[in-house]
Amino acid sequence: MHLKLAEKASVAVLLFSLLSISHFHFSVAEDPYRFFNWNVTYGDIFPLGVRQRGILINGQFPGPDIHSVTNDNLIINVFNSLDEPFLLSWNGIQQRRNSFEDGVFGTTCPIPPGKNFTYILQVKDQIGSFYYFPSLAFHKAAGGFGGIRILSRPRIPVPFPDPAGDYTVLIGDWYKSNHTTLKAHVDNGKKLPFPDGILINGRGPNGVAFNVEQGKTYRLRISNVGLQHSLNFRIQNHKMKLVEVEGTHTVQTTYSSLDVHVGQSYSVLVTADQPAQDYYIVASSRFSYKVLTTTAVLRYSNSAGPVSGPPPGGPTIQIDWSLNQARSIRTNLTASGPRPNPQGSYHYGLINTSRTIVLASSAGQVNGKQRYALNSVSYVAPDTPLKLADYFKISGVFRPGSISDRPTGGGIYLDTSVLQTDYRSFVEFVFQNNENIVQSYHLDGYSFFVVGMDGGQWTPASRNQYNLHDAVSRCTTQVYPMSWTAIYVALDNVGMWNLRSEFWARQYLGQQLYLRVFTTSTSIRDEFPVPKNAILCGRASDYILLYRKVLPTFATLLIGNSGASSFNLPGLEYDPQLLLHGQQYIELYKPFPASSQIHNKISLAGLHDKGKAAILEIETKSFEKDSGDLLCMNSHSNTLTVMIELKQYTE
Repeated sequence: MHLKLAEKASVAVLLFSLLSISHFHFSVAEDPYRFFNWNVTYGDIFPLGVRQRGILINGQFPGPDIHSVTNDNLIINVFNSLDEPFLLSWNGIQQRRNSFEDGVFGTTCPIPPGKNFTYILQVKDQIGSFYYFPSLAFHKAAGGFGGIRILSRPRIPVPFPDPAGDYTVLIGDWYKSNHTTLKAHVDNGKKLPFPDGILINGRGPNGVAFNVEQGKTYRLRISNVGLQHSLNFRIQNHKMKLVEVEGTHTVQTTYSSLDVHVGQSYSVLVTADQPAQDYYIVASSRFSYKVLTTTAVLRYSNSAGPVSGPPPGGPTIQIDWSLNQARSIRTNLTASGPRPNPQGSYHYGLINTSRTIVLASSAGQVNGKQRYALNSVSYVAPDTPLKLADYFKISGVFRPGSISDRPTGGGIYLDTSVLQTDYRSFVEFVFQNNENIVQSYHLDGYSFFVVGMDGGQWTPASRNQYNLHDAVSRCTTQVYPMSWTAIYVALDNVGMWNLRSEFWARQYLGQQLYLRVFTTSTSIRDEFPVPKNAILCGRASDYILLYRKVLPTFATLLIGNSGASSFNLPGLEYDPQLLLHGQQYIELYKPFPASSQIHNKISLAGLHDKGKAAILEIETKSFEKDSGDLLCMNSHSNTLTVMIELKQYTE
């Protein structure tokens, strides 16, 4: 059929209205994009009265808070001004379909000294209180951590009135020794010594005050960012109403003190309902042979005087008190989470588990040096991040299934432990603690239901006491001495995910593994491709990235396509740099060494007039130039952001 030559027609395109506006107007509160520029440096800090070499972010210790709203995209440019590689990880941020951004060495190459890396995170379907921390070496012992808060979207109901104020409270044990000294001590095969003190927001005793007005209620977001000790948190003469745990609104139970185990985060409401004066805020170590205590100040605006008397004492040292408190923390089934539907609408207790994995911790020596293990395997990091090796199909880096589903009972040995699991399976994990210490575990990429915990050895009969109705959903759980904790996990997030002890020396010396949540699908609906700006290292250094990750939203700048600087499609002339990415479906992808030469064939598969918008469908095929082998075929749908010229021709 012959078409009559048409006059040039200008098509003005409106991109998804609000998304386009929010992308370019950064100051609007409801923006789905939030931009951060962070410079990581060394600096002198004096948290316990002695000079230390701390890790600062934009000159701050602790680092700046991140404030966001459900589904926001966080664009965090991190410049490493240290003299050693550096990484940040985001405790509790689930990185949906995107473990490449998780910021641990199993997924992400470190930022070299003098270089930068831009994290692109989406807090997809999340609310709550979390924190970030440096994940390499012993950097966490020097700082570099800070709070993350994710607020509910305006139309989503929250099960308590807006507080008068919202405070981040970072508590943790601390050492006077520099992080390099601690690392050398552990590298020499020794155990991490007992800490020197406890900090609240990077300060020692009475070093920080939280200002309140009499009669008003405040939210405190408490996170234990320390290295190895559970802490008890309490406020003199004040009660705390628990309202949220790591992204889950809880049954609103009132406590006089709260055990916060390493890596955990809690939100409490505190009402300033006492006579106007200053009151102690106390954090003290739990289950330790020596009790460490520090204080901050709750300061009424009309205070009649400073804190007085001794700080309030902590709870009994018996495990039962803490265990019973942990069991009392339950999900508020009627409250909305990040979406308007009630949290209780997901009936986890009615789902059959497809697999049970029992992980037992152990401590011992290998070649005369201290090591820690799960199911006898003490994790050793390979030279290449596991996720990159998996993505580029680099052999010899790890073996799926290199750790068993059950304790082996044998001695500790070294290996790169990767647990193979299936996408969309529903799995029961049991943490068995046969040691005389409280432990805590964190799983990246997920929240899980803490269905049970008790003393002794777990057996299948232990399921009779599971809470299958309103167990709390969180990402970090404790395991008491000579006890077990069971969790249920819906493995709905493809990727390579770190499961680790939150005791820093234990994870550093092997008490961790990676969960490979695997699917044969290569669809972007299941997992994003490697980030466009990914740092490549180890055996992945020689690989190039044809199709690189873009922001996980329909409002993302497309920075070129497979190295093409411009397209020349019959009947259409435009600059691809002026596109915003819509959807990308990967039908075939094969990585190849950087020495390969690539030939791209780009065609216009469709053009849809939507009135004020136009959608292009572009198909790109990439071939190995010499052999002609098809390496990749991508289909893109894009909405234009500028005026374009459409030309129709007759033959």
